[in-house]
Amino acid sequence: MPETDKNEFYTLKGYQMRSGRAMTETMEDYLEMICRLAGEDGHVRIHLLAAKLNVRPSSASKMVGSLKTLNLVEYERYGLIRPSPRGLEIGKYLLHRHEVLSKFFCLLNASENALEQVEQIEHFISRETVSNLEALIVRIRALDLAEQKGTPNLEEGEDTTHSNA
Repeated sequence: MPETDKNEFYTLKGYQMRSGRAMTETMEDYLEMICRLAGEDGHVRIHLLAAKLNVRPSSASKMVGSLKTLNLVEYERYGLIRPSPRGLEIGKYLLHRHEVLSKFFCLLNASENALEQVEQIEHFISRETVSNLEALIVRIRALDLAEQKGTPNLEEGEDTTHSNA
């Protein structure tokens, strides 16, 4: 993103245009799902991809063609879709980002599933924010565990050096 005043406002479309990213949010969704479905086999078919994203196979085929143009997947018409090495690297990060956001929202909202919310915002979170959220989740879980074990919470100003015994 070009260097500008951090207090300058834009519309969502304005921020997207300024980012200069070649991959759209929809492309990220497709690549993420391709990597999720490819799993151990390393490949996925159009009909399964389309079914998992609730789109028509023709739409999935068109988007996979766009990903192929960016060298993110290997695909021949009516064949298997395989993430390229670069696509796999990006896809692994997309899956990681999704998992971190899912854990965060489930923890925050005391819920078991935050899929819809994660899917709606995951494209707008920076790598730095994902990393910071991941660290925050670890810290919150550690505090919860300490609380469950009855370990004093030193961050709340408790002094454990003196005993009233």
